[in-house]
Amino acid sequence: MKAQPKASHFIDGEYVEDEAGSVIESIYPATGEVIARLHAATPAIVEKAIAAAKRAQPEWAAMSPTARGRILKRAADIMREKNRELSELETLDTGKPIQETIVADPTSGADSFEFFGGIAATALNGSYIPLGGDFAYTKRVPLGVCVGIGAWNYPQQIACWKGGPALAAGNAMVFKPSENTPLGALAIAEILHEAGLPKGLYNVIQGDRDTGPLLVNHPDVAKISLTGSVPTGRKVAAAAAANLKHVTMELGGKSPLIVFDDADIDSAIGGAMLGNFYSTGQVCSNGTRVFVQKKIKDAFLKRLKSRTEAIVIGDPMDEATQLGPMVSWAQRQKVLSYIEKGKAEGARLITGGGLPNNVSGEGYYVQPTVFADVTDNMTIAREEIFGPVMCVLDFEDEAEVIDRANGTEFGLSGGVFTAALSRAHRVVDQLEAGTLWINTYNLCPVEIPFGGSKQSGFGRENSAAALEHYSELKTVYVGMGPVVAPY
Repeated sequence: MKAQPKASHFIDGEYVEDEAGSVIESIYPATGEVIARLHAATPAIVEKAIAAAKRAQPEWAAMSPTARGRILKRAADIMREKNRELSELETLDTGKPIQETIVADPTSGADSFEFFGGIAATALNGSYIPLGGDFAYTKRVPLGVCVGIGAWNYPQQIACWKGGPALAAGNAMVFKPSENTPLGALAIAEILHEAGLPKGLYNVIQGDRDTGPLLVNHPDVAKISLTGSVPTGRKVAAAAAANLKHVTMELGGKSPLIVFDDADIDSAIGGAMLGNFYSTGQVCSNGTRVFVQKKIKDAFLKRLKSRTEAIVIGDPMDEATQLGPMVSWAQRQKVLSYIEKGKAEGARLITGGGLPNNVSGEGYYVQPTVFADVTDNMTIAREEIFGPVMCVLDFEDEAEVIDRANGTEFGLSGGVFTAALSRAHRVVDQLEAGTLWINTYNLCPVEIPFGGSKQSGFGRENSAAALEHYSELKTVYVGMGPVVAPY
């Protein structure tokens, strides 16, 4: 099984290699097999990519937004035509089941290009401000060269979520995918250029922890958009602040999912399972602290255990498989260590807690795991695990659960399941999070803003709001008469 790209980097409309860069091995998580070998960007590669972006951006910005949008919409069409091919590549890159990638990964990337291509002509308008005889107007202008730094859980989607608004607003982008998932972004770059994107506007370079600072600190970079962990976000934000660069931070979470005793239990369990086991639990917005009102706790856990143990674990390329491996051996070991901490600190293991026995021992699999009787001070209730581990906590009443739900440094997401919509709105209004759901969980269509608060970051991905983070206002005052001066 091979997925070797033509070269490691895509710069100025073509594949580029520099074998002086350290080797990055792309590993298929289901088997541990090396499926591609690439090279991290050297400083020369970084300079080449940023120079290409800087050269190409002014002409792109001078095009009409309608013309820019037309190319993005064409790229969306190509992505949909190649959905199966892109989905298989995403499965190889991440280990996620093909039944998931075929509906959630390239398709959501295509949605981003289509959406931003469609609104480019209308969402970048300024305003006219009458001032008596004089007047002023504002216009939205691009920032210039933007850097996107991706995560490994949704590599193709993130490449598009950052590229779509950046390009629609008239910027150029240099995108660095995670070294764990280097393949998908290269395919996206190819498709953009097949759709007619001028050379130099969307460049992809590989890299590791040494590459990010070269991008973030480069004087020709105007903005950095990061999807990653809170510690990484703090470092990137600090470096960007030193040079007053624009930043968007989409970071981690430890989100609450609250189930009141009047909720539809099967729907709530379905939401909790999607919010903990989809993508093998490797989703930043997951509702990993599931607060269940005590009256329905036993019924909830009984049904949850049955449904969790029915999840099909197996070969990600088999369309019957519902849960694939973790992205890497290191991530699997991290998740297993959290499971052991949960046991040691007194959480009650309901199901899972180890390695499945029906898959290759070389793959990075972990059983979907549920803990009950979890308390707020346990490690598994405080730290982001980023794996298929659900923590179920008890609560008595609304005031208590709101206070406990907000008792975290994170503020990315949250959810409420209840039949009383007045209570649902009342509760979400008090939850300290940027993205919230009522009677569903983890749905993120491109039409709505997505992002966090507190230590989960700032700025927004998706919707028209994203364009504000890839552009800035320019104000022009127009004097209509002679200047009267006192001297």
